[in-house]
Amino acid sequence: MTSVSFVSYFTPGLCQSVAMLPPAGHFLSLLLMIGTGGTVPSPRLAPQGCYVAEEAGERTFRCSQADLRAVPTGIPNDTRKLYLDANQLASVPAGAFQHLPVLEELDLSHNVLAHVSGAAFQGLAGTLRHLDLSANQLASVPVEAFVGLQIQVNLSANPWRCDCALQEVLQQVRLAPGTETGIVCGPGARSDLVGQEFLPLVEEEELCGTGRGGARHSTDVALLVTMGGWLVLVVAYLAQYVWENRDGTRRPLKRAPALPVHSEDSSTLSTMV
Repeated sequence: MTSVSFVSYFTPGLCQSVAMLPPAGHFLSLLLMIGTGGTVPSPRLAPQGCYVAEEAGERTFRCSQADLRAVPTGIPNDTRKLYLDANQLASVPAGAFQHLPVLEELDLSHNVLAHVSGAAFQGLAGTLRHLDLSANQLASVPVEAFVGLQIQVNLSANPWRCDCALQEVLQQVRLAPGTETGIVCGPGARSDLVGQEFLPLVEEEELCGTGRGGARHSTDVALLVTMGGWLVLVVAYLAQYVWENRDGTRRPLKRAPALPVHSEDSSTLSTMV
């Protein structure tokens, strides 16, 4: 009797209950959400040519040679290493990676990057350690992009403008070992700097006026300007002195005025005679 009642109780709603169950994929996502405290990786699909891998126990997202023209969506938010190298990326917009709170390594090399936003790496100050920007079309990068980051960066093989802005960038970051000689001045630099390595120029050229060479050159210029000013004043004084003396020699000598003779003195003189 119990068995019959059990079947009779569940049988009428059994099909209905099964039909109301969510699909297996949604059910699995629900279990993952419960197990991780409500946080799951982004459900968006990765672009074609990209895949997730585990490398040395760290979540890695590779999109190398995927013909990307923009930073892709669908990158899992637990990614620690992100490879976007060898694509067609022309720019990195503000906040492009702010949804990756544990990102440690970012490879943007061998693209066609010509512009990097000052807020491109926003949200990565506490995690990002390695950044590869080599082999792109960067002539300059705003120093704001690196403020607060404790990173090691590869800036080689770019057509740098070699100006004060680049010098300020190098004061904010550490260069990856062996990449120093690859920072070379490109066509946008001064004509006499094109093709030269940048780091030796920092000590010799006046870029921000803070290098030893720049400071010495600035001091010499200031000294020359000061000496020139004094020389002009001396010449002007001498010219005025000579001009005044020349005018003085042309003036006729003035006779001393005759003393007036009073009438009483004349009378007295006549009487005495």
